[in-house]
Amino acid sequence: MIKVALLSASPFFELRGGIPLGLALGLKPIDVYIIAVFFNFLAVPVIFFFLDNLHHSFMKNRYYGSFFNKYVLKNRRKLEKYMGTKAEFWALMLIVMVPLPGTGAYTGSILAWFFGLKRRKAYTAILFGIIIAGLIVMLASLGVIALI
Repeated sequence: MIKVALLSASPFFELRGGIPLGLALGLKPIDVYIIAVFFNFLAVPVIFFFLDNLHHSFMKNRYYGSFFNKYVLKNRRKLEKYMGTKAEFWALMLIVMVPLPGTGAYTGSILAWFFGLKRRKAYTAILFGIIIAGLIVMLASLGVIALI
């Protein structure tokens, strides 16, 4: 379970890696799902804490600054047109729930922070996105649905 938890909390794999790993290890699907969702969501307050308190200092490092600016520039277009509208919650949730590279809780958290979304709204949209992404990945991993 520790491997599932760590992989689900990691920025590159998130639960999209944790769930298939847990199933491959022969763990019970419900246990894998709960651990993966919990630890993927557990990363969200850590991301916000980092962005609120440490990000400014890290921006002084040219490698971090360059990477962060390119990452935000590339991903902000996904959410930008929905900011300030009634659809911003749903757009953020969609970005988190789509189990593809460049989406997920980390991207959703960074974009919510960048656009200054209210935390309660951001946390709720990200949590729902993680729950749905977990279901999609679980069903795909179990062969119930086939992703194209």
